[in-house]
Amino acid sequence: MEDVIQKLASYVFWYPLVMSLFWIAGSNIFQKRRERVDIELEEIDWPMVSILIPCYNEEDTIEETIHYMDKIAYQNKEIIAVNDGSRDRTGEILHELSKKYPNLRIIDCNENRGKATALKLACFAAKSEYLICIDSDAVLDPYAVHYLVSNFLYKGERLGAVTGNPRIRNRDTLLAKLQIVEYASIIGAIKRAQRLSGKIMTVSGVVVAFRKKALVDVGLWDHDMITEDISISWKLQEKFWDIRYEVRALCWMLVPETFKGIWKQRIRWAQGGQEVILRHWKVILDWRHRRLWPIYYEQWMSLFWSYSWVFVTLYYFVTADSIQDTIIWLTFSSFSLVLLSLIQLLSSLFIDSKYDKVQKYFFFGSWYPFIYWFLNAIIVMFAFPKAIVSRVRGGYAVWTSPDRGSRKEKLTRSL
Repeated sequence: MEDVIQKLASYVFWYPLVMSLFWIAGSNIFQKRRERVDIELEEIDWPMVSILIPCYNEEDTIEETIHYMDKIAYQNKEIIAVNDGSRDRTGEILHELSKKYPNLRIIDCNENRGKATALKLACFAAKSEYLICIDSDAVLDPYAVHYLVSNFLYKGERLGAVTGNPRIRNRDTLLAKLQIVEYASIIGAIKRAQRLSGKIMTVSGVVVAFRKKALVDVGLWDHDMITEDISISWKLQEKFWDIRYEVRALCWMLVPETFKGIWKQRIRWAQGGQEVILRHWKVILDWRHRRLWPIYYEQWMSLFWSYSWVFVTLYYFVTADSIQDTIIWLTFSSFSLVLLSLIQLLSSLFIDSKYDKVQKYFFFGSWYPFIYWFLNAIIVMFAFPKAIVSRVRGGYAVWTSPDRGSRKEKLTRSL
């Protein structure tokens, strides 16, 4: 038993360190080789795009979102908003806005069937081959659509999706500031490192562009998966469609400002990732999908790490001669991770500072990457049973209106 515990303890110690090193190296190489910030957008005949906005109980945010979608620099566009059975004034507000904005079309559903179903309806109604999907609290940077679409024009016909770069708008609370740090030091770094290896775990549901032909080829979004963005990412890559990460396509969004809101959001994210690896396990049997294997196995390794960390910590707590032994174990397993997390944070904030002034938030979250690992372990353990039940049960994955913090926060940059 002691031998097993020692091996698990070693895994708990080494896994996050190795992954942090991979993210640091990958994000820096990606930044050096593939990020170009200072290029000029060419004056070309830009194709038409359809901007799809699924909505459920969004009376507080939808008017602002539609206003800024109409205001972006990309002129050749249509906006399709889907009211997915909202119980508030969302539908009424959308119909009022359709009279004000000529390029806005409304799809009004009587029953809440989930975000994936709402996106399907909008896709059927869209006139364009290029679809820009955004959340109903999102505000795109003026030239974000240009950057997204330019990838389709210059990167080949097998490009199925381009994910944008979400940035946080509400920055006046401690929890919001910590999430700014997270999006820079963890989420942004992961996407850069994964894209460097050729495949990514997921597009960002808050801002992503699709080629309609690719969506049709994979059967569109899955209505029974709780995170439609993770699901569609795997369906596209399993059919050999490419996905790219466009860091210049900035999208300003609202994040939860309560512990309850963050908990519900992260449980949903973790459950969505686990549902995907349970459904798409056959990729490990096909040599043609070998570039997906590292991402697939990393998900299982992360799940195993979460259970291992909890098990080892509880074991030391129960069997230790004193509480001091448990503290020694936690201190030993944490010190190197804290140090590497600080390096990862500094590196990522430096990279992201080209797009967003995030350096000043270092002292608000200098310890956050370390906390992320242990918080994620608990979340994963709660989410895994939900993923298994959902996989067996099926049905529509409906949604609820999330906690999106203060709606009064001003945009952090001029639009």
